[in-house]
Amino acid sequence: MEAKGRMTGAKAAVILTASTAIILLGALVIKSPTVVNLIAAGLTAIFLSMLWGIKWDDIQNDILDMARRMFPAILILIFVGMLVGSWIASGTVPLMIYWGLRLLTPKFFLVITCIICSIMSVMTGTSWGTIGTVGVALMGVATGLGVPLSYTAGAVIVGALFGDKLSPLSDTTVLAPAVSGVEVIDHIKYMLWTTVPSYAVSLIFFFVAGLKYGEGSIETQDYEMIIHTLEDTFNLNPILILPPVVVLFMIFRQKPILPSFGVGVILGVALALIFQDTDLATVLTALNKGFANSTGVEIVDTMICRGGISSMLSSVAVVIAASIFGAPLKTSGVIDFAVEKIMKVATGQKSVLFCSYLFHGLLIVIIGGYYTTFSIAGPVLQPLYDKYGLDKKNLSRCLEDSGTTFSPLIPWCSNGVYFTSTLGVAYADYALTSPICWLCMVFAFIYIFTGFKIAQAPKQQEA
Repeated sequence: MEAKGRMTGAKAAVILTASTAIILLGALVIKSPTVVNLIAAGLTAIFLSMLWGIKWDDIQNDILDMARRMFPAILILIFVGMLVGSWIASGTVPLMIYWGLRLLTPKFFLVITCIICSIMSVMTGTSWGTIGTVGVALMGVATGLGVPLSYTAGAVIVGALFGDKLSPLSDTTVLAPAVSGVEVIDHIKYMLWTTVPSYAVSLIFFFVAGLKYGEGSIETQDYEMIIHTLEDTFNLNPILILPPVVVLFMIFRQKPILPSFGVGVILGVALALIFQDTDLATVLTALNKGFANSTGVEIVDTMICRGGISSMLSSVAVVIAASIFGAPLKTSGVIDFAVEKIMKVATGQKSVLFCSYLFHGLLIVIIGGYYTTFSIAGPVLQPLYDKYGLDKKNLSRCLEDSGTTFSPLIPWCSNGVYFTSTLGVAYADYALTSPICWLCMVFAFIYIFTGFKIAQAPKQQEA
């Protein structure tokens, strides 16, 4: 583009530095929301670009084009909110919590804790929700059993991150492929190669560590309160497990994701009307605003009063803000400038992959929130993957390995702050007892150096 040709390297560096400074100021100093930081950085890039000759029409076209490419992610997030709301109203999520707690045994407490949190996180798509509800309850159970809280926190975090990373209901699982130009299902399948081995090693670790704590009692006051409240509030018929089974079956049979979620919502609504003695208006309200029927027991209410389209609007706003931030960088040639600098170091497939992990890991350390770093790293690195014949599934996997699972190890990262404050355990205490946080990166580097499971794509002539 002619306008892009007038953008010098010095001007591109100013735009990149100014917009990044806005994000850092907002995230680290002002502590403002991610979506506000992204929009402010985007407006800074827009004003500077227009000042130096970039036409607004060109910027607007790129914003609309980027928003169009991210619109499927927005639809998925909306359907996720409806899905969670319907599954709680139907009793599906309460059933999974109930039987997860029922299956606890002292000797295998850590392993079962990890599996319970995995299932909860896969079915709801949120590590924060899992840790803030079931995770907190299990920490109380661990105290009664005499199991060290550092080990329990590790098991909770591993399970929550496993589900958050692989669940098609997770906002990060939707956002990472959206900014990388990858289909969600392809992204999930490709992540299995780093996530499953890391998860398996973690389970072995929890099995061995938990063998010495087999003499305690599960029957704590909080445990009994949760069990009895769920029994009194919901009809926990085993058939309620049908919606997630059907949805996961359709997804892994490679059926379109939105129709699959639609089937899950319809099944959830139908089962709520049949088994939970509720009316259609209440269920439809749960689809919009989330399940809101209080049980009178605070710890149970925090587990089940969630979901709905409204719960996903902040994530939708982040996706839209990412378009506003990324588009002017593309139009003005800033992305080309950044790619040229990275290309001086990354001159082949292995160096591109290695630099991607280091670049995004550095962004995580500096900024502390992967929603923002996904939006920066995805557009900047995509051209390199095209140039060197790398399938962009490698990029989306990189973002999750070095973002979703690695970020809890950074004390000032949003994940690290939330996990430590919610579970009451310092990050230094769970860093070694949460193997998945660092093993995903270890396996990723092994694959890079060996060339194993590095997906290839047709080479492009130029980035």
